[in-house]
Amino acid sequence: MNISHIEHIGIAVKNLEESILYWEKIFGLKCYAVEEVKDQKVKTAFFMVGQTKIELLESTDPEGPIGKFIENKGEGIHHMAFAVNDLEKALAETETNGIRLIDKEPRKGAEGLHIGFLHPKSTYGVLTELCEDKNQK
Repeated sequence: MNISHIEHIGIAVKNLEESILYWEKIFGLKCYAVEEVKDQKVKTAFFMVGQTKIELLESTDPEGPIGKFIENKGEGIHHMAFAVNDLEKALAETETNGIRLIDKEPRKGAEGLHIGFLHPKSTYGVLTELCEDKNQK
């Protein structure tokens, strides 16, 4: 697998607007995009820190993955995402190496990225996302 960089760190929040204000006021960052990803039942906000993004995630449905995460664990770091050059190959390689996949096939994520998640039960407790930007090819 060829990882080029940490694409983003996902942080689950209860209130996106309040959280955006915090990141802007305390750290001087600028939210450059807010987007709803309906099939994941989430609304996202993005900040750039060098080459890495911070992605805030607010659930749009208490039964969605972020809603359940916050109910069980509270607000906080939800996942780490790595940029890869060939997502299909990276997912297949990862599964061949015994890692349990949440997504066996790439799916659409925020910002037009193609994404696939690795299950935290096989990644030492870290929900890991692999991302490919098809527009960068």
